[in-house]
Amino acid sequence: MFEFELPEKFRRYVPLAAWLVVALVVLAIPLKIIGYGYLPGDDALRHAAKAVSGKSWPEILVLGPAFKIDHNLGWHAILGAVHRATNWDAENLVVFSVVALFLIVNGAMLPWLKRPEAWLAALLIAMVISDLPQRFMLGRPFMLTITALMTILFAAQHCKISLKIFALFTAVITVCTFVHGVWYLWLLPIAAFFFAGQFGWAVLLTFAWLTGTAFAALLTAHPVDYLSQALQVAFHSVGKHLTNRTEAEELQPFDGAILSVVVAGALVGLRSLAKLNAPPLARNPAFWIVCGCWILGFRISRFWEDWGWPALMVWIASDLELFMVAKIAADSLRRLWLVLILAVAAFLCVTSDFSSRWTQSLAWQFLSEAEHPELKGWMPEKNGILYTVDMTIFYQTFFKNPNGDWRYILGYEPALMPADDFETYQKILWNGGDAKGYAPWAAKMKPADRLVIRGDGGAPPNIPQLQWDYGVSGIWIGRTPRTNSPDATEAPLKSAQ
Repeated sequence: MFEFELPEKFRRYVPLAAWLVVALVVLAIPLKIIGYGYLPGDDALRHAAKAVSGKSWPEILVLGPAFKIDHNLGWHAILGAVHRATNWDAENLVVFSVVALFLIVNGAMLPWLKRPEAWLAALLIAMVISDLPQRFMLGRPFMLTITALMTILFAAQHCKISLKIFALFTAVITVCTFVHGVWYLWLLPIAAFFFAGQFGWAVLLTFAWLTGTAFAALLTAHPVDYLSQALQVAFHSVGKHLTNRTEAEELQPFDGAILSVVVAGALVGLRSLAKLNAPPLARNPAFWIVCGCWILGFRISRFWEDWGWPALMVWIASDLELFMVAKIAADSLRRLWLVLILAVAAFLCVTSDFSSRWTQSLAWQFLSEAEHPELKGWMPEKNGILYTVDMTIFYQTFFKNPNGDWRYILGYEPALMPADDFETYQKILWNGGDAKGYAPWAAKMKPADRLVIRGDGGAPPNIPQLQWDYGVSGIWIGRTPRTNSPDATEAPLKSAQ
């Protein structure tokens, strides 16, 4: 079957058929996953809710002096414009974010490849041994930074240094800095080009980075604050914590990603055994990003997830494309069979609901009176504060209550909290969530405030100065006792609805 040759009049349609199949798979993957009812678990929820609310972060969060300006200003401007144009609610904005960003990051890679099926192979490998394709579905603006990084790596392989390429690099860095804000990490690919001996590209990228960062900062109307806050928050995010375990999960070290190392070794073997016509690895900036970010991942896993793995995908796709070009004719039936096999495998692998990775959100219980009328009187009141050490409480509650007239003590970054509240937060996490750690918050709570703690329905948290309600499954809500209300320890417990 694989040796059968197509008639000449059909052979010319094989490359077009391959492109159509790959494009359809890239489109079908996010639509299938969204069809499960999937919602990402973190920042996409708060980005959408902020766009719907129309509020500034000081109106949403209790903030310390570290906060100066919204570091995702561009992304919130985009979502706000979409919301005003469509009147979509927060959930529809999340769906838009997830689908649009997945299509951008994958679709932008295909034009660089003569054999787009090589990208399907890279996507399949990444899904099997890492969580990168799952990160592609998070609907967060860091996806544009990943897109920019991979675009730059592909462009350096296929293009010559020119003013046009400088303009392209400047444009993509401007956009991703304006929407994502992490301008300083572009030093990583600049260093990789220097290590690869690609000095012309390193200089071009350096000037594109400086120019793009300046443009993005000027677009915010607060350039100094925008750039300085990004550094300050980065420092506090990792420097204010006593140990790694109190940091956000994605800022903690990784385990070495041994399967990724195996894949890198397999690529080295493929180059040698197949005698691929490829430049030496030492001249490949993607190789140096992979090596450098693998090392940095032992301190912060996001170096590997957001920079190392995307560079590895570029390396995988580039080498597999060289292999395909050398071994399989572009207009052969063999190529068409390979495309179809990769398309089916990539689609089924990425969309597989293994371990409920795409349907976990269906079981979430949200703190929302619209969904749970029995929460009446237990949600924060006007000008109140919702206290919690669980970021998912903030993401999910703000998502369902974008117009709630209260604020959150913990938002998307603990380092932005006031100093005394951050100290309380750290002590609670340090002691494994022990009830005594909440004492400073319980002591200063006002009648409009609420304390939210995750736990089973067996008994309320051991904080007797508060009255407790088992609001929804797995979540306790505490408030100051009301006049003529039962004592906290005697209040009847509600069953989760």
